[in-house]
Amino acid sequence: MGTNSKKTSSKVATLASETLRNPRSSAIAKRLAASAMSQSDGAKQTGADMEAIASHVLNSDKYSEQTKTLAATVLSQSNTERKGGGR
Repeated sequence: MGTNSKKTSSKVATLASETLRNPRSSAIAKRLAASAMSQSDGAKQTGADMEAIASHVLNSDKYSEQTKTLAATVLSQSNTERKGGGR
């Protein structure tokens, strides 16, 4: 299985933390934030289900820029084989 050693930046980790603590954040934003936080040390990769959610968020006009930032981070940490061989 291809691995992806990217990890969440401190800026995005801060955004993720703020999102998780904000009672007004959407459920999808919180799921993306939790995924980004779990990848802050680079040891974990995004699963296929979170890839689908992140892709949906990025292709939709209804989500905030903050949620899209979290989605982009989660997608960038996907398994390289599912992303097309690490290209």
